[in-house]
Amino acid sequence: MLLAIDLGNTQTHIGMFRGDELVENWRLATVRETTGDELATLLVSLLELRRLRLQDVDAAILSSVVPQLTPEYERLAERYLAGGLTVVGPGMRTGMAIRTERPQELGTDRLVNAVAAYDKCGRACVVADFGTTINFDAVSANGELLGAAIAPGVDISLEALHQRTAKLPKVELNEPETAIGRDTVAAVRSGVVFGFAGCVDGIVSRIRDELGDEATAIATGGLAEAITPFCEEIDEVDDYLTLTGLRLIWERNRG
Repeated sequence: MLLAIDLGNTQTHIGMFRGDELVENWRLATVRETTGDELATLLVSLLELRRLRLQDVDAAILSSVVPQLTPEYERLAERYLAGGLTVVGPGMRTGMAIRTERPQELGTDRLVNAVAAYDKCGRACVVADFGTTINFDAVSANGELLGAAIAPGVDISLEALHQRTAKLPKVELNEPETAIGRDTVAAVRSGVVFGFAGCVDGIVSRIRDELGDEATAIATGGLAEAITPFCEEIDEVDDYLTLTGLRLIWERNRG
């Protein structure tokens, strides 16, 4: 079985694949102080819930945007995983040309998403990844990663709104009942949800215009489900897009 790990700044998404089937997945808070042994203990507990064992893991692949935690996952693999760990990085076969001006600045999560989206669509596409930031990655009809737009994420915007104002509370991201909030909480919720939905639609629409193709827009990430129901430009939501991209890249570098 393949263990796929998407290590993000806010959340870590872990998946277990048997062939191309995603058997199980978990979303966890990313804790930068976690050690490799602690990660192993946590992973054992998660696997036991599905009556799986670390010994069932034949290989593992990691996409990381948290450099300080990458060595801890490497220690986890070295001590506990027989199949070893592949870390997504330069020189790997991805099947996708990168046409940005500074490829070295590209986050591996963005590359992995683009690979999965193009494999899924087979044509021009836009990926909107709702994480710590919202990344909008544009892929050409020829399967080239052209570039992106990056906007502040929902969580950090809510946190900033709460911390930088004296009277605005921290609000749970629930569905607004109306656009006109009749109290402060409802007003903030409306502004955040409908505001981000408008932001997403505006950016995706502009990227589609620049691609010059009938591009498919796919949303993914932990907060996609909270915003995308109010978006008009998103064609589908795929919560497992990054994990699928990791599996594809691992398969393309196998052997």
